[in-house]
Amino acid sequence: MRRGAASSIWGMQDYGSARTLSNSPQDDVAVHCTVLSPEVLELDPARACDAIEHSIREQVRARLRRRGAVVGLSGGVDSAVVAALCARALGADRVLGLLMPERHSSAESLRLGRMVASHLGIPHHMEDLTPALTALGCYERQAEAIRAVVPEYGDGWHCKLSVPPVSDHRRLSITYLTVASPTGGMRTVRMPAGPHLQLVAATSFKQRLRKTMEYYHADRLQYAVAGTANRLEHDQAFFVKQGDGAADFKPIAHLYKTQVYAMAEYLGVPSEVRGRSPTTDTFSLPQTQEEFYFALPYAQMDLCLWAYTHGRPAQETSAALGMTAEQVGRVYRDIEARRRAGRYLHEAPLLACAASAA
Repeated sequence: MRRGAASSIWGMQDYGSARTLSNSPQDDVAVHCTVLSPEVLELDPARACDAIEHSIREQVRARLRRRGAVVGLSGGVDSAVVAALCARALGADRVLGLLMPERHSSAESLRLGRMVASHLGIPHHMEDLTPALTALGCYERQAEAIRAVVPEYGDGWHCKLSVPPVSDHRRLSITYLTVASPTGGMRTVRMPAGPHLQLVAATSFKQRLRKTMEYYHADRLQYAVAGTANRLEHDQAFFVKQGDGAADFKPIAHLYKTQVYAMAEYLGVPSEVRGRSPTTDTFSLPQTQEEFYFALPYAQMDLCLWAYTHGRPAQETSAALGMTAEQVGRVYRDIEARRRAGRYLHEAPLLACAASAA
């Protein structure tokens, strides 16, 4: 749902600007470290904030010629950091925070999103997406896909998807569906390819409708839409094409999740938001990003991604993380496979005569 050579992502142009998505200065130094440790991901948050804020002003005002920014507030740390950076760069009155709950959203997400907007002093607006998603058939198409596997699934039931843990060699080949009945019974079954694809396709209505709403408000205000993906999500294609993957600028896509948390602390993001576990907030059962997509908790996944990108052997990474070399090798294969699969998601529209268009 949410790529080739390990270096392919670093050569991509960065969100419409002339610079490329490259490793941070800390990465350049850390490549030559003899011991792999979480310290390779340390950054100077004040320096990083200054650089990003300068980039936001340059991109939004000079390049995009927009008056401000729209940020979808999910109640998570990524959107909170992006909103804070935009408010510092453009002024709090030039940032609109959008709260976009739907039937399966957690009430906690809405509460924390409001908290972030209030804390930053930015205007915010709520759009309930449930009626539109119902009209599009999102929920019924989801239920239809699930009933192909669990025929009794219906009103009052809840669901989520998950992938096997890193210890399981089948990680990329199977997906599990967990359902909960109205009486509280839980059941987990393997999800066949057809129903799985339909369920994911129907669920993607949510991300695409949120982005449609962001662009509605951006158009009426002459604002730019800010993307909230971090480096882990951007690199590993954890987004929906023309959904949460679409934006006019993406200010934190070069930051590992660990670094986003460091920035959040520096920027004074409320501790309750910083302490919340990363969640998809997509299905009706609670679900972490780890069980839905990534092989490991974000701190370990960050270090594995950094190590793989810089050619560190699995044996060295395993020692740093307290894992076996076989497990790290499995994560490395995951990273490479997701980069290959993500090429389509990152691909810009293809022109019939690309050479002449240039």
